Formats: sequence, structure tokens, C-alpha cells
Amino acid sequence: MIKIVFIGMFLLILFSLGSALFHLVKHKSEQTSEKTLKALTLRIGLSIVLFIVVIISIATGLFKPHGIGTRIHATATTTQEKQK
Repeated sequence: MIKIVFIGMFLLILFSLGSALFHLVKHKSEQTSEKTLKALTLRIGLSIVLFIVVIISIATGLFKPHGIGTRIHATATTTQEKQK
């Protein structure tokens, strides 16, 4: 369920970025400049919210990251535990 939220927010960010690009390239007027600014502001806001949601979901255990970085961290943690 949480992965669907991540994907949805990521798609909204991409849509906002595409909208800003469209307004930036298509028309060169003052009104279009405001639309570009609003789209980019929305993208930044969504990116910050997504980052916070990812950090909270990892901290609460809703989302467990996996990959190279986690394996290195797990190896270092077990090595430290064995030394104690």
C-alpha cells in the first residue's frame, strides 16, 4: 500500500515538472511565467512531502529498504555486535 502512495506522489511530481516545462516552452508571456512558477513550486512541495513520508515510513518500519546500502549497513552492524 505504501509503495502505491510513493509511486503516485512520484508521478504527480513528474506531471508537475512536465507542466512547468510545457508552460515555459510553449508561451512566453507574464501569465505563463506565473503558471511555470506555480508548477515548479508544487513540484518542490511534493518532493519535500515525499521525502518526509519516506523517512517516516522507514523509521516506523512500514517500508524496509533493500539494496546495496542496506547490505553494507547490516554487515557493519553485525560486525560491531560481534565485537561487543
